Amino acid sequence: MKPEPVSVPCRQGAAKRVAARGPLVFFAHRERGGERERIERSARAMRNRGFIMFQFLAMTQAGCRRSFPRHLLHRITTQTILVAAVVLPQLIYTQPLPADQASRPNIVLIMADDMGYSDIGCYGSEIETPHLDSLAENGLRFTQFYNTARCCPTRASLLSGLYPHQAGVGHMMSDNGHDGYRGELNRECVTIAEVLKTAGYRTYMSGKWHVTQHIQPESSEQQSNWPCQRGFDRFYGTIHGAGSFYDPNSLARDNQLISPYADDEYQPEDGFYYTDAIADHAVRFVREHQQHNREDPFFLYVSFTAAHWPMHAREKDIDKYVGRYSAGYDSIRQVRYQRMLELGVVTEHNTRLWEMGDVGQETEHLDWDLRNMEVYAAMIDCMDRGIGRLVNSLRENGQLDNTLILYFQDNGGCAENYGRGEGGQPRSEHPTLDPLADSYLQPDMEPKQTRDGYPVRKGKGVMAGPADTYIGYGKAWATVSNTPFREYKHWVHEGGISSPLIAHWPAGISRPGELEDQPGHLIDLMATAVDLGSADYPSEFHGGNKIQPMEGISLKPLFQGQAIQRDALYWEHEGNRAIRVGDWKLVAKGTDSAWELYDLASDRSEQNDLADKFPERVMELADKWQRWAERARVLPLTPYRNNNQKLNKSQLEFQPAQNKDLPRHLAPFVKGRNISFAADLSEVADGVLVAQGGGTHGWAIHIQDGTLILTLCKQSRRHTLRSSNISGAGRVEAKIRKDGTAELRWNGELIAQGEVSGPLTEQPQDGLQIGRDLQGAVGDYKVPFAFTGRIDAVEIKLSK
Repeated sequence: MKPEPVSVPCRQGAAKRVAARGPLVFFAHRERGGERERIERSARAMRNRGFIMFQFLAMTQAGCRRSFPRHLLHRITTQTILVAAVVLPQLIYTQPLPADQASRPNIVLIMADDMGYSDIGCYGSEIETPHLDSLAENGLRFTQFYNTARCCPTRASLLSGLYPHQAGVGHMMSDNGHDGYRGELNRECVTIAEVLKTAGYRTYMSGKWHVTQHIQPESSEQQSNWPCQRGFDRFYGTIHGAGSFYDPNSLARDNQLISPYADDEYQPEDGFYYTDAIADHAVRFVREHQQHNREDPFFLYVSFTAAHWPMHAREKDIDKYVGRYSAGYDSIRQVRYQRMLELGVVTEHNTRLWEMGDVGQETEHLDWDLRNMEVYAAMIDCMDRGIGRLVNSLRENGQLDNTLILYFQDNGGCAENYGRGEGGQPRSEHPTLDPLADSYLQPDMEPKQTRDGYPVRKGKGVMAGPADTYIGYGKAWATVSNTPFREYKHWVHEGGISSPLIAHWPAGISRPGELEDQPGHLIDLMATAVDLGSADYPSEFHGGNKIQPMEGISLKPLFQGQAIQRDALYWEHEGNRAIRVGDWKLVAKGTDSAWELYDLASDRSEQNDLADKFPERVMELADKWQRWAERARVLPLTPYRNNNQKLNKSQLEFQPAQNKDLPRHLAPFVKGRNISFAADLSEVADGVLVAQGGGTHGWAIHIQDGTLILTLCKQSRRHTLRSSNISGAGRVEAKIRKDGTAELRWNGELIAQGEVSGPLTEQPQDGLQIGRDLQGAVGDYKVPFAFTGRIDAVEIKLSK
């Protein structure tokens, strides 16, 4: 009678990996995390002492059984044991996932830059993206996923799980005097990296950051919003939002600015090209993680700059697409649309191609513009190959099955006219400028010259691709990219905010190759990461700062074909506004434009405005948008358009009365200066005595529960000095010194002193108020926190 074989409870993926190595030893791990951890710890220790066979026996005793019958155990020869001793450690330590990692996936976010909805193959494009197409074929494609219409607001939103204004980046990278428009990722939000790190994840980023003003920091404080200060263990990429693909500005590794031509750690044989560098460093982080931290899950954020202008690509990549676009703009668009219908990513029921018309089509310079699209395609092709290398590295390390990969884009196709003016010049036969040293750090978004001395050229007729060109692909090709939708990057019609989303996770997605038509948004990525990573989203962080609640919903149910419930989605950028509730979308182009109403179930290409037909629905949705805008720091709209006043740098003494409001151009110029403040109070009461600035840069003095509190905000970090309680009537005095110290006095008596990290390194964008704080809260209070007592006199003095 044959003995019964030993049962082998094995994960399918692990079984395939072991079987591929041959039948010598075939085993599985129990899924009990604590026991597994103890077994591995013991086995590692024994291996370090050279006891390989003891390791084998220990693992067998603990439940990792071989798949051959028991009687064969007595027939194993010495040679077989020796072979097993060599092979087993490789199988045990390089293939199966630790139990903790098996239950919590690695998370990889991949974002492309300035690309339209139809620009990759699996969404209809003629551009060859086989690696993305493969992820889609074995994963899930979303047909109604949204971004925020612009680069840096999108990055703030996806990192924080908030709408961009809530994270402080309602527009671009400048402080415009309101908390929704500070141009810095604020300290009332947390990043996905910060949250997952608290749950035991290792965190890595490669690529474009673009959520801070400080691209050339002069101090460590100005790096407070760099990736390694916002939760990432490792970073390689650019801090700024755009630049040359051959010589990018603000290139950094971790916290150190570097030159790609003097980088000892990365010198590729084909020369530096930024898209390849981003992909290669993502691969490097995956491999180093496997070598040093494989017991932990990881979060990797890969932020490509392809295919943002300038149109830069290697000639060998461009050659692949020469002649591909000779049929012209509208013919390419028609073919894309038909392909999209075949794929099912759009339907004939609710989309149709509107007449393209002129929209920037070239006639005199058609060959030049065909070249621009050839280069654009080459840029995407190169990015796809980089994604392929990343996926392959995950596969080689046995991590692909339990890694969630999400691919998406930061906004729609870009209609900006960058570098497309008249007067393009031919390239000179020889360099006309001195070459740059390898160690030279490129300071400019648009370099003035190439490394070898050729001037950078723009304009019609300049054939894009090489390092000495700087050109965008223009409105006509952006229209093709956004097929079949209206408008572009900047606007919040569907062409500006619609993005592919490919989700690939073999261990967690039960519907490979399917389409998902439930709407999703970048705000959902934080919620998804928290859910899958078993992380706790904090209510306080950054030294006790209150953190705003997540706005998004986990996408995990959609991976299993379940529904999610959501109230509404909202947008605002540069006065362009929208709200979507169910299939109804209310949208406006610009601050002064009327609302348009569309039923996306029957008209996703937004060609039949129903506002006049359903005025009550317009009012209902507009009111809902208004309430959100007030809550989410969207208002006032476009404050950056009225922020060019000269500053009051000469006045050094001020005596404003209670409830006085000095606008920014009349307020004290406090950047880099000592500040002295005094106020005579008839009685002590709660409220703000003085406030200038907001949560990014500013200073304030307030009283709360009888405690006098001085607050200085610098680089979004709040520093406070608290006194003992005060009461009655008297004189408050405060000093903020350039050496970083501060003091508080009550009726001449010193009641508090300490460090507040002064002076301010930036002039606050808000004005100064006495007796209240009308704009962004400097201190830990809710604006306006008006002073309920009486301020008889105020004196502010500045000294250089």
